[in-house]
Amino acid sequence: MSLPHQSRPGDQRPCRFLTALPVFNEVGHVTGVLNEVVKYATDVLVVDDGSTDGTRELLARRTDVKVLLHEQNRGYGAALKTAFEYALEHHYELVITIDCDGQHEPQRICDLAKACRHFDIASGSRYLEVPKSTEQVPGDRLSINRTITAELNERLGLNLTDAFCGFKAYRTTALAKLNLTESGYAMPLELWVQAAWHALRVTEVPVPLIYLDEKRSFGGALDAADLRLKYYREVIDRAVAACGPVRPVAAETPVPDLCCQPCV
Repeated sequence: MSLPHQSRPGDQRPCRFLTALPVFNEVGHVTGVLNEVVKYATDVLVVDDGSTDGTRELLARRTDVKVLLHEQNRGYGAALKTAFEYALEHHYELVITIDCDGQHEPQRICDLAKACRHFDIASGSRYLEVPKSTEQVPGDRLSINRTITAELNERLGLNLTDAFCGFKAYRTTALAKLNLTESGYAMPLELWVQAAWHALRVTEVPVPLIYLDEKRSFGGALDAADLRLKYYREVIDRAVAACGPVRPVAAETPVPDLCCQPCV
């Protein structure tokens, strides 16, 4: 990925951020989610990853969002990569990613953007503040999240509480350092490995624990918890091997401040 245009020293203009949603077969959620997102973000990108359920037709009617189409389903990670590349090409300073299944609250978009003022990545966490109950979370998903989060922390020296939340803010200068190749659901795990290797500054922001569809499919064999856990570990192993030894964290240096655009 190439670096976006950088502001000159002393330039006080507010940073521009892009809110991006990867979408695949979300006909039941896409209209309601986007109607809320555009209340809190001015520049909104939807990456339709080969939807076949009517989502594409709903998106074609909208004039308030930018839509990029994958003609065939390429995977969650591939859709995120398309969004990142668009943000870099169009010189945004931040990208906010939010899923389109109704589990993230768009009114928190600006919270994520503001959290990136002094960090490279601000990641939503459903477990940073202890939830009142986790009964709504399918047991295998909760167990896998805890296991993988703990393993990433141990292997990479991170301090995460939720490795899988898709509600995040990224500085594009940080994204430009990464070489993401995983196209599936585990791409965010590859990203965590590369973030650690590049010593990116990471913070977490508490977000509500919301599950609307406990039977939501990952697709094919990944619906089996044991195979999904195996896949996640394989992706992490490949990413670690590709990076080599994790770089030690350098001495504390300030992250350039960002003054984010006002939210609508």
